[in-house]
Amino acid sequence: MFIVVGVTGGIAAYKTVGLVRLLVKAGHDVHVIPTDDALRFVGAPTWEAISRNPVTTSVHDDVARVRHVALGQSAELVIVAPATANTLAAMTAGLASDLLGTTLLATTAPVVVAPAMHTEMWRHPATTHNMRVLRERGVHVVGPADGALTGGDSGPGRMSEPEDIAAAALALVERPRDLEGVSVVVSAGGTREPIDPVRFLGNRSSGRQGVAIARAAADRGALVTLVAAHLDADVVPDPRVEVIAVATADELGRAMDATAPDADVVVMAAAVADYSVASVSENKIRKQDAPGGLTLELVENRDIVAGLVAARRDGQTIVAFAAETVRDDDELLERARAKAARKGVDLLAANAVGWTQGFESTDNALVIVEREGEVVAVASGSKDDTAHALLDAIVAHRQG
Repeated sequence: MFIVVGVTGGIAAYKTVGLVRLLVKAGHDVHVIPTDDALRFVGAPTWEAISRNPVTTSVHDDVARVRHVALGQSAELVIVAPATANTLAAMTAGLASDLLGTTLLATTAPVVVAPAMHTEMWRHPATTHNMRVLRERGVHVVGPADGALTGGDSGPGRMSEPEDIAAAALALVERPRDLEGVSVVVSAGGTREPIDPVRFLGNRSSGRQGVAIARAAADRGALVTLVAAHLDADVVPDPRVEVIAVATADELGRAMDATAPDADVVVMAAAVADYSVASVSENKIRKQDAPGGLTLELVENRDIVAGLVAARRDGQTIVAFAAETVRDDDELLERARAKAARKGVDLLAANAVGWTQGFESTDNALVIVEREGEVVAVASGSKDDTAHALLDAIVAHRQG
């Protein structure tokens, strides 16, 4: 496969050497396009030695071959790693000030970016906007991971590992279309139950896992609807996915009632509130309204999954999630089996959560069981990885 790897000016460029090596060892024809700033971190001789192809940064080299567009036209896959904040902004604006910029504009191949920058830059509204625009254009994003950064800092912004980038990028062009024409409905995010016009009962779900499942299903050919409740700002649904925005558990339930009957597969990945406030105040509750403390009466919300199972039609596959605080893997598996049997779902994906795991993370770990309690898969890694592991289990279940 003809693969272009763009390298931009970040310290994470040293990791891209490993990425190029992986791609070359896998038998691909890899052409590296570094920016001038990237060459300040890793020199051209290294890229040429690792890729086994000549390297240039200028649109004025090899003019007879119209190199400034030839690489983009020839590419079957383009990977930009690291993708700095500046590069992502230039891609959003469609700038073509160097060979990498012209290549990105000239290609019709899948484009994958692996962002790398400090946390403050990743969370800046400009970067958030740029990522949303790029995703809407079909650019695929791997990471960033949450971990150690340069200068002793730590947080979201670390470039994903070369193995993860290679696997995600190659999957785009090698992935089976085993859900072609299958209708899939996925719920994602966390519901919010109002207390008054200002406050609500909520949870820490970012919606990242559900959005990853929807995107992965679209990659595999499915017709996907996403019922989304309060996604984090940097969690952007794939443009191929129809999105229905909801707020409360009741709204999510009604959206699922409307979309599930026609779906072949239903995946309930949203974190749905078990309780809501019995009496919602029409005005903000002030301290002087409840001196000494405030007591809220909560009422149980309906079990959406139970309703979906009760209305299930022949040939429909229903999948639920269970987020559990547990002591160890054995307790997680025990709870997963009990919940799968109690709910009557075809598959149940369980993950351990706590103060520092599960929610608000780019990674996840799932144990997936069938209704009878058999473990069909154990998966860990990025939420894209676990999404595909879940879809593998769904496909196997439907074929079995």
